[in-house]
Amino acid sequence: MVPALPFLLATAYIALNHGLTLSPDGKTLYASSSSAVYAWDYDASQGRNTSGPREIIGGMGSTDGHPTRTLLASRKVPGLLLVSRGSLENVDLSTLNISTGVSTIKAFNVTNITDSSYNYAEDGLLLGWGLRNSVGVAEEPITGAIYSVENSVDNFNRSGESIHQNNPGEEMNFHGYLNGTETDEQGGNYGYPTCFSAWNVSEIPDNENIQVGTQIAIGDQNSTINDTFCREDRIAPRLTFQAHQAPLDIKFNDNGTAAWVAFHGSWNRDEPIGYKLSYIAFDGAGSPVENSTSTTSTVDILTNPDLSQCPENCVRPVSVAWDSKGRLFMTSDATGEIWLVEREDGGAPEESNSPGAASVNVPSLTVGQFAAAWAAILAIVV
Repeated sequence: MVPALPFLLATAYIALNHGLTLSPDGKTLYASSSSAVYAWDYDASQGRNTSGPREIIGGMGSTDGHPTRTLLASRKVPGLLLVSRGSLENVDLSTLNISTGVSTIKAFNVTNITDSSYNYAEDGLLLGWGLRNSVGVAEEPITGAIYSVENSVDNFNRSGESIHQNNPGEEMNFHGYLNGTETDEQGGNYGYPTCFSAWNVSEIPDNENIQVGTQIAIGDQNSTINDTFCREDRIAPRLTFQAHQAPLDIKFNDNGTAAWVAFHGSWNRDEPIGYKLSYIAFDGAGSPVENSTSTTSTVDILTNPDLSQCPENCVRPVSVAWDSKGRLFMTSDATGEIWLVEREDGGAPEESNSPGAASVNVPSLTVGQFAAAWAAILAIVV
């Protein structure tokens, strides 16, 4: 029998999106719509909310552009809630104005918050701006370093040439710490909408002194916006990924040896790319093992067998999560599934921190076959 869903009933009038997190003590549930963040009292023993919603952060606009509002409740600094807000369009010039609050990641102190809510654009600790669409945000568990994964611009043009097939790269950005430790990155501008990260350098016009991850100017360079400005005044990513893979989530192992990234997959590219779950090796002290110019920082774990069938007949990873037993779960929106990822040797996925870990191919099924299989499973479960 399917259990009652008081949470859904209590929030039927709120157009919630994907943002969802629990406080470290498990007593408060947070969820987001495109315009606000809400909080509920939560009883873990019952698996349900015990209060109605209260708005704690507002003023985030409408569903224009990128509507997701990712949430992350800090474990290293309890009481701080991170919120990521994307741009209003592909190249959004309003994000040149920091006061809009668009294309930013912020942290809010939600400890003992009163009935009045924060205004997103005006309040909060700024972790970074100039971030086109950082859907995935994570806290490295050993040092508390904050990282995000960035969906970069589509239809990229430079010096009159379209080079959008393999540029610019998607990004993994470092945003400092929440404990007061000062870094040059925290609160800085990461380039959007004028500067982006190089991926395939050979295809970039005027590519002198450009490497993978170098911040380069979009369009035609001028005295104001140029490669020198991008390198010296904007923050480069910690790692860069193949263009258009669309990273939507990032989660760390408990021991800080790897970050797991869900790549949703491309649309703005003739040959599909992405559609996979990968991990990035970390050194256990808060930093990725690979350097910033690496093109081999990810190790694929779950992949689709034939990318030419994507996106119509492919698993499209969105979110990943660990349970209390160290098991890794991954969602696919296109096929409406939740996957449990396990190692063939019986070890926990979080132990996979070396390139020798085996990858898993998704079965070669159509979406209809996936749906039928999933319906059969649900019929047994409920």
